[in-house]
Amino acid sequence: MVEVEERGLETLTREERKEYSVFWELLKIILNLEDRIMSSSEQDVIAVAELIQKGPSAARSDDTKSMKAAIIDWITPKGQALIPHIPRNAKMGTKAKLHSGQLQVAGDQWPLFLYADYSYDVEDPWNGLLHSSLLVSAYRHIFTSPSSVDQVPKAMWSGNACIHGMQMVTKASIAYAATQARFTLTSTQVFSRTDLVTDSEQFYISILELLEDLDEADEVNRQIFPLSMESERLPLENSALARICQKRAERKASAVVLENE
Repeated sequence: MVEVEERGLETLTREERKEYSVFWELLKIILNLEDRIMSSSEQDVIAVAELIQKGPSAARSDDTKSMKAAIIDWITPKGQALIPHIPRNAKMGTKAKLHSGQLQVAGDQWPLFLYADYSYDVEDPWNGLLHSSLLVSAYRHIFTSPSSVDQVPKAMWSGNACIHGMQMVTKASIAYAATQARFTLTSTQVFSRTDLVTDSEQFYISILELLEDLDEADEVNRQIFPLSMESERLPLENSALARICQKRAERKASAVVLENE
């Protein structure tokens, strides 16, 4: 860390800056981690790193297992294929090649389920992106609780969001939920970020890079944590407060008129 501070962040590669940012987030979350690292031997540091990695790996495995069983129920009855956008004039053998593995889908070829109503507009590729009901359900399943998928917002404050004090979505959590949803829709059973068939790592990175450039999180926030979004709460019509506000406004207006006469 001292070396990085002396050199300056501008000397780091893009990948190194990402890793440095993740490391600082870990220091905020894990109490006394920096002191432990600085005062430990190399073997102890390796052991700490393995323990840190063990937690996310177990959580990811649990998420994958639970979503594999649940996600089918979220798909609309229409039975529309939730596949990456492939032109309608694609050769007849395309689906067969995809099924056999002869043709692989790259991680940056996004599936239609990322889009609202599973509709992709080639002229406006931003339209509806990350606003699909399936993605929202996946996010709720992971971060609020499986039962919150079909419940009202006030019943969602539980699960991982509660444990970690989450009141707003993050870029990384959106990318993670999308990656889990994409993986669980495949026939692959074991999640691996280096799996060349699902290309999950590249998919995750591509979503994260999009969110680094654009602020797409607000719309998801309104659907996941609507009660935490800043909003103006107006008094109910015909309530006492509403009548007081109305009368106050009328008196102010009358006072202005009298002053101008």
